[in-house]
Amino acid sequence: MGAEQADRPKHASLRVVAGFYAGLEVPVDRARIVLGRGRGADLVVAESTMSREHAAIAFDDEGCFVEDLGSTNGTKVNGERCDRERLQDGDVIQLGRLQVQVSLRD
Repeated sequence: MGAEQADRPKHASLRVVAGFYAGLEVPVDRARIVLGRGRGADLVVAESTMSREHAAIAFDDEGCFVEDLGSTNGTKVNGERCDRERLQDGDVIQLGRLQVQVSLRD
């Protein structure tokens, strides 16, 4: 098992809390996933306020983070706009009108 796998929580997921997909929960099952409305995204969401490749959720040696990928409408964590931000269990990420809550549990 590589370092990325060892540092990842046993259960990491994103749950949509606001937007058309409210209630949907998606496991984060790899070291990096790209969220967006385009076919090139790992998690494709049909939300017009999101860019084709809006943001990435990823893990490194220090834990989990979100990184905006140059989106038009930006990325916010707990209401604050960011380019890259460390994530904690329960944080809410806003991507356009879509809001997802992060679950990071061992």
